[in-house]
Amino acid sequence: MLFNSIEFVIFFIVVTTLYFLLEHKYRWFLLLAASCYFYMAFVPVYILILGFTIVIDYYAGIIIEQSTGKKRKSWLIVSLFANIGVLAVFKYYNFLNDNLSFLLSRAGRENPIPYLKILLPIGLSFHTFQAMSYTIEVYRGNQKAERNFGIYALYVMFYPQLVAGPIERPQNLLFQFYKKHSFDIDRIFNGLKLMLWGFFKKLVVADRLATYVNAAYNYPENHSGLTLIVATIFFAFQIYCDFSGYSDIAIGAARVMGFDLMKNFNRPYFSSTVSEFWKRWHISLSTWFKDYLYISLGGNRVSVPRIYINLFIVFLVSGLWHGANWTYVIWGGLNGLYLVAAIMRDKLLAKYKLEIPGAQTWAGKSFSILFTFLLICFSWIFFRAANVDVAFQIIRKMAKLEGPLYTTYPTMFFCLLSMVMLLVVEVKQEYFNGAFSFMNNRSPVVRYSTYLFLLLMILLMGVFDGGQFIYFQF
Repeated sequence: MLFNSIEFVIFFIVVTTLYFLLEHKYRWFLLLAASCYFYMAFVPVYILILGFTIVIDYYAGIIIEQSTGKKRKSWLIVSLFANIGVLAVFKYYNFLNDNLSFLLSRAGRENPIPYLKILLPIGLSFHTFQAMSYTIEVYRGNQKAERNFGIYALYVMFYPQLVAGPIERPQNLLFQFYKKHSFDIDRIFNGLKLMLWGFFKKLVVADRLATYVNAAYNYPENHSGLTLIVATIFFAFQIYCDFSGYSDIAIGAARVMGFDLMKNFNRPYFSSTVSEFWKRWHISLSTWFKDYLYISLGGNRVSVPRIYINLFIVFLVSGLWHGANWTYVIWGGLNGLYLVAAIMRDKLLAKYKLEIPGAQTWAGKSFSILFTFLLICFSWIFFRAANVDVAFQIIRKMAKLEGPLYTTYPTMFFCLLSMVMLLVVEVKQEYFNGAFSFMNNRSPVVRYSTYLFLLLMILLMGVFDGGQFIYFQF
């Protein structure tokens, strides 16, 4: 079930209404049943995969808590193996088999291993990472094992963030299912406002920009370098509004019922460094890799060269997490190189007590933001391209800066208009009056005019073709 569908609007209204009508002790069951229905609306049989990992992780958590020594570690490995194994089979099996076939063909041999004709379960990487965080935290002693099987299942399957995050931690979410959430009109209104903004970002900005991006990236051989440059910039905003829009809807829907989910985006394109970008972009995943992979590799406790290697490994794995394609690996590796290069530069400047002239001025900071944005845009080429060959074809064409620019008046006009509206709000959020100064303005006239304006823009400019969220494929 897609958030940007009439079915979800009806589902959300019905589930939320029943949630507040039911006694507190029955609410978790309603949410679990609703979450199962929500997930089964995609491919019903794949709920069995979720059930498989939920059962293993539930019992693994209890055994880990009750055990000592090697037994605790063994059951953690069982849990991780189950989750990573599901990922390996459904997401990476054919990718690895393709690469094996390529290597064997170079040696003049055929690959005897058959391919699997399976679809990737929607949101698989998200709920497996959330499940793994539970058993890891129980193993580390930071979380008590959950005894209520239904509550644990709900932790993994909570419908607002089930298929595209935010990737929650048990310390933040599990206890909230035991809290009684009263009908709070202010909280409900705040949640609905966040959902409205999320729908605007998805339908008006992301899906509108997608019409141009898809035309250019799906047929790069038919377009000029200038067109592909514009399409790449548009894609940067498309993927941001698509994913952050989903997060806003998810967080808002949960907030309406009284649940607090972690913030997943913080206006990343205002970052002045790549490091800052990754503190603002997909925060729940970035912190997941930091807490569970980077620190496990030694974090900052190892030698400087090893720190660089650890960072690079984390970004390579992050790229592979996004998809079973070398384009994602290169995308992750590029961002890892950006980050390592920036750290090396800063260490050299500190060692020789040097400063970049004008770095702290308005012009210097603006240049840093623009330069960071361009670096990120370059890496997005690999993220969006169909394969590595296409990505390099696009880069070669972009380097020539040849025209003409592909445009039709309605397409370009609405794309630019949607981006301007987004930037007006985000500039105001970033540099003036805090978050949602329009929607939270003291003046009722400004507030309600903003709500009406967003609704009208969604109805007039929104793309209602049922476009799937980009991150559902991960």
